[in-house]
Amino acid sequence: MTSLKYLQGYPASLQEQVRLLCERGHLQAYLSSRYPGSHSVQSDKTLYTYTLEVKQAYLKNAPGIDKVLYDAKLDVMQKALGLHTSISRVHGGKLKAKKEIRIASLFKDAAPEFLKMIVVHELAHLKEHEHNKAFYQLCEHMLPGYHQIEFDLRVYLLWRDQEQNGPAIS
Repeated sequence: MTSLKYLQGYPASLQEQVRLLCERGHLQAYLSSRYPGSHSVQSDKTLYTYTLEVKQAYLKNAPGIDKVLYDAKLDVMQKALGLHTSISRVHGGKLKAKKEIRIASLFKDAAPEFLKMIVVHELAHLKEHEHNKAFYQLCEHMLPGYHQIEFDLRVYLLWRDQEQNGPAIS
């Protein structure tokens, strides 16, 4: 049985449903019916503002964010849809920490739910560093339906690959 990239950890029954959608050419119809809109967060400045609004709504006491930007260098194949970093530097006699969030630039053209899912995921790392139960509970708190949106985002990535490179089944 062949496998679908991006869906390795999901049950075989779900993978088979997606495989059938791929083979029949119905991925776009599935995604369009669930996520018909697009967002207006196109610049790094608006992405920063958007991320701060989400942070303020759910993580008021979390550390501040110094920079948020779209990054064309993030590689989807390396499972980097977003990236959070904390850089510490000695500045005078003090240690300064800067926190950055980078979002893969492919999300400029994605559904607003997908962008929010990535932002929520990276913001959750401000409180929980590991992908553990508490991390995913926080993600679900900030974005109800987080798990379904994450699954559909993976289906979206398959569809993008299919559009660019032919069949998504590997």
